[in-house]
Formats: sequence, structure tokens, C-alpha cells
Amino acid sequence: MDRIPFGVKQLDSIINGGAPTGSVVLLSGQAGAGSREFMHTSTIINGMAEEDPELFDLYYGDPAEKATLPESVHYLSLTASEGQLANEMHLAMDDEVLDAGLAGVEFHDMSERYFHMSPVPREWYAAETPTIKDLRARHEREDLLGALGTKLSQIAPNNLVVMDSLSDLVAAMGEDIDWADITFLVSGIQKAAHQWGGLILLHLNHETLSKERTGQLSEAAHGTMEFSWESGGSTRARTLVVKQFRGVLSQIEDENIVQFETELGDAGFDISDVRKIR
Repeated sequence: MDRIPFGVKQLDSIINGGAPTGSVVLLSGQAGAGSREFMHTSTIINGMAEEDPELFDLYYGDPAEKATLPESVHYLSLTASEGQLANEMHLAMDDEVLDAGLAGVEFHDMSERYFHMSPVPREWYAAETPTIKDLRARHEREDLLGALGTKLSQIAPNNLVVMDSLSDLVAAMGEDIDWADITFLVSGIQKAAHQWGGLILLHLNHETLSKERTGQLSEAAHGTMEFSWESGGSTRARTLVVKQFRGVLSQIEDENIVQFETELGDAGFDISDVRKIR
């Protein structure tokens, strides 16, 4: 089966080049533990491949034999603009790497539709003066999940799509969105992904949910990667555990790996060490 690289070389090399095409992967993490950085790194490294092959070769190298780069890279944000996200990434990544990668990424800012559902003043999230249509849409409570599904249908086939983030949908639960809507959305994405090919990454801060609800989302996805903090004495370390992933977890188990230690460098998220069963 063909693979699409995550963009983290040491991880991809262990799992035969990346995630199987048609995969939906839940990036579930504690705040600051690396899930956002992993999401950003996947976006930037894959975006860099077409825009600056020499820099891609320097920071990533040759993809595995079974790996195929996505046709294009899409970053879908529910609450932040392209400029906000670029500023966030600049705080953690080398400027040369980031600029090359961003040039190969198409951003989709859905914040205006997202905040239509809230009492937040329009001038906080929209630059233009509202039209009559905009005002009517605010009162009609536009269907955010329907718009999200339509957008995914347009951009997902054969591509890498990063969705930032399921936590924002959880925060929007209320009159217009309930928990079942979110689980149905993830299950629907998983079903459609088989036809789309490509790779879908869904970010989640699991501290915003109960274990039961996190488990429901994990069950709805093909794979779940859990990012957490581990404390030892006076230090903390970021760790990654692949909780479940059809077609991938068995390869990690074959290597007797139980956990990855991770770090953040100039090119973003990286694996610093592996812990194996002794």
C-alpha cells in the first residue's frame, strides 16, 4: 500500500514511509506536548517538497520507496488567519524552512463562519464591513459542519489536509452543534477518506474532553497519536505514543518500540530517542 509521509523523517523511516493513503489520524495531545508542532511540521515539510527540493533534501532526504508525496498541502483553520498561524510557526521554526514550506501550503480560514455562531463582535474576526447577506447569515446560524464537509470534499482527494482543530468544534458545542455531530463528522471523514486517498490530520487537545469522548473520536479515526508530558525529577520531556493505527502500529511493535521521546528543532518536531521493550 502506498504511503504519504508525515514529514518527520525518523518516524516515517520506521513505519515504511508514512501513513497509508486514505488515512485519518487523530493528533491527540496535552497543551504544549508537541501535537501542534507535529501538525505544523507535517504541513511545512510536505509543502517544502515541491517549492524547494534542495532544502527538502537537506531537512528530510529521500522519501521511502513506497512513499508518495501529496499532490498538494492544505491547512484548514477554524479560528485563526493565515497570518496568525505563520506567526505562531515562526516562534518555533527556522525562517528559511518555514518560508519555503509556507509557499507550498494553501490555507483555508473558516474563522468568519465559526465566529458567526458566537456573540463575538464581528470587527474582532472580520476585516470587511458586513453586508446584508452577512447579517442574515449571522441570524440564520450558518451550518459550520456542513461548510466544513463541503470544503473537505473539495480539497482532500490525493492531498494532505490538516484540520486545526477538533478542540474548536468541542468549544462550539451548544445550540447548533452537539457531541454526536462531532463524532459523526469524524466517522464520515474516515469513510470518505478511503475514496479520497491522501492523508487527513485532525488535531485535538484531549484535555478538553473526558476519556470516554476522546476514546470515541479515537475509535472513529484510523489512527491515534498521543502526545504528552512526562515528568522525571526536576525535568519534563515530551513523548509520543501511537495508541492505535491500522497498518502502522504493527510495524512499531515489530521494532519493540513502546514510546518515542521527542524534541523541537529548527525544522520543527523531531524524534530524539525511542524506548523499547527490554
